[in-house]
Amino acid sequence: MDLNKMTEKIIGSAMDVHKTLGPGLLESAYEECLCPELHLRGISFNKQVPLPVEYKGVKLDCGYRLDLLVNKAVVIEIKAVRRIEPIHEAQVLTYLRLGGWQVGLLINFNVPVLKSGVKRIVNNFKESSAISAPLR
Repeated sequence: MDLNKMTEKIIGSAMDVHKTLGPGLLESAYEECLCPELHLRGISFNKQVPLPVEYKGVKLDCGYRLDLLVNKAVVIEIKAVRRIEPIHEAQVLTYLRLGGWQVGLLINFNVPVLKSGVKRIVNNFKESSAISAPLR
């Protein structure tokens, strides 16, 4: 499955979770609900994936973890904050760079309409049309 279709399915799953729960819960609640929703849709994922940091050739275990890694290709960072800040976007981009992935989704569930809480972050993505693709 290509990355555009995969992110579409992930966003659809997140929208269903948001429609059911609404805003105002902790990030952990949204993560716990998103996992079975992805599973129901046949989307493979890993939860709380360790992300080692490499500094000058030395791998360090600093305790960083990805919320979700979908199909070993898309990083999902879940938030439940007032608004997405530039530091949240930088966090996802750093995760992408450290792990060598191309696409990440930053999903803030603490919004009235989830579409306004989803940001797609890319790292050296080859398909230029996907970088500016609108969320559906």
